[in-house]
Amino acid sequence: MGSTENTENTERAAKNAYRVALVAFPGIRAFDVSVITEVWGTDRTDRGAPAFDLRRVAADTTPVPMRGGLTLLPDRTLGWLSRADLIVIPGLDDHLTPAPTPVLDALRRAHTRGTTIAALCGGAFTLAQAGLLDGRRAITHWNLIDVFRAHHPHITVVPDALFIEDDNIWTAAGTAAGIDLCLHLVRRAHGAEAAATIARSMVTAPFRTGTQAQFIEHPTPHEDRDANALADVREYALRHLHEPLAVADLAAHAGMSARSFARHFTAETGTTPLRWLLDQRVAAAQRLLERTDLPMPEIARRAGFGSEVTMRQHFASRLATSPRAYRAAFSTTSVSTTPVSTTSVSTTSVSTTPVSTNAPSAVSPPTTPVSGTAGSSPIAR
Repeated sequence: MGSTENTENTERAAKNAYRVALVAFPGIRAFDVSVITEVWGTDRTDRGAPAFDLRRVAADTTPVPMRGGLTLLPDRTLGWLSRADLIVIPGLDDHLTPAPTPVLDALRRAHTRGTTIAALCGGAFTLAQAGLLDGRRAITHWNLIDVFRAHHPHITVVPDALFIEDDNIWTAAGTAAGIDLCLHLVRRAHGAEAAATIARSMVTAPFRTGTQAQFIEHPTPHEDRDANALADVREYALRHLHEPLAVADLAAHAGMSARSFARHFTAETGTTPLRWLLDQRVAAAQRLLERTDLPMPEIARRAGFGSEVTMRQHFASRLATSPRAYRAAFSTTSVSTTPVSTTSVSTTSVSTTPVSTNAPSAVSPPTTPVSGTAGSSPIAR
């Protein structure tokens, strides 16, 4: 790791580049380091992505041994954290061995300054060792949750989240969920289009709906016909996103009873039909706000909210902002004001393949499960 290419890219970063610190210490996972480097260490400004300045930060510049016999070469020491906009901590295998004291002290100081801090997979243990998660909500890999709870009882574990935020501290579930969190942090700071650009380059979904539940083994596998029916119904829903849709409508399209459909949908995707469709509506509205000058009522209609008031309510609950504020922050219409069709908005950067490339979600998974009923009322209105 620590390639010449990455060094050259970061040296070319503009003065106003978004500064990201990858915190390194012995035993960190090479996969997580690679994810962080791929998201923030590759220059994609020629494709419209923001300029990033990624630095590999450690207690000193001594090579850092990683899992699997690989080595990372730090290019900055811990003092650089005071300049960082974002600090990211990779996961590690030896979860119970404390990180070096200088690292823990530096993380505490960074949080006091208000710097955004994120930990991937077992990196949550490092934040817990620093005391930064006490009294807060967090997540780690589902296979580590019992150990995490036993050693850190003052932390509220949200077991089914892919990633979660509390007081500007982000934690992610295992391995691939780190990609989800990194792309979400890009989206949060720079908008959905920036995250989509990076995701396309990485050949991955900009984000996935659902929770860790979709990756935990189930005692009874689903029949192929059910999986195919659910994939088809998701495609159908995306094509008709602008229309009123009810669980009963989608169940009928899948050829199932409403109750059976809701059960199978949740088991496969880790989220309810209601939550999934709300995520698609919010994501569609985000893209329209970024790419077009369409009036708010029209965006609400195309995204399937029915009214601007309803759209505003869902933006407030999911993004903690309003549609107008989101447009002001992330609009790209100075480059292009061509309206985006309903169909393209519904399907752009959206994959309907379960698990590995699920359809995107506008925000992190909910901190508490959201129940979707199998009623006949329209979804996400």
